[in-house]
Amino acid sequence: MLLACGLRRHEALALNWSHLQQREDHWAIVDLKGKGGHLRTVPMPDWVKKVLDEWLSAAGITSGRLFRRVNKAGKTWGEAMTEKVVWHVVREFARKAGIQRLAPHDLRRTCARLCHSAGGELEQIQFLLGHVSIQTTERYLGCKQRIRSAVNDRIGIEPRTESA
Repeated sequence: MLLACGLRRHEALALNWSHLQQREDHWAIVDLKGKGGHLRTVPMPDWVKKVLDEWLSAAGITSGRLFRRVNKAGKTWGEAMTEKVVWHVVREFARKAGIQRLAPHDLRRTCARLCHSAGGELEQIQFLLGHVSIQTTERYLGCKQRIRSAVNDRIGIEPRTESA
């Protein structure tokens, strides 16, 4: 959810059953309250929904929050998790993958970069992440405006030049 949907830790932990809905024949997280209390809808890839369904089934979660603590016996307990638990889970799996330093928010930035690399429009990435300012999204992507090879230099409406 952090990587594929670009969620912040607190957003993922706040998810409950009512957030999961189908919109335009696509699964989405609706009415997600993000930073500053802004509401947004986050599209959820089919493969993410499948993995989430597997987790919910295995954990026996049928109502309430989607993510809960798991005890040493593998049973869910309590009604929620803390952001610190998410931090430890991300760090543990990063270590297992041979990644030295990885924070949960790095997964959000990686989501933005992967979307951009896959041809995602800047505005759509902004919507996905819930950024109020497009400049914030640009910072996530490491985008800088290129003047020398500007995007509007060759858009198909420029006049033909006469050969001498």
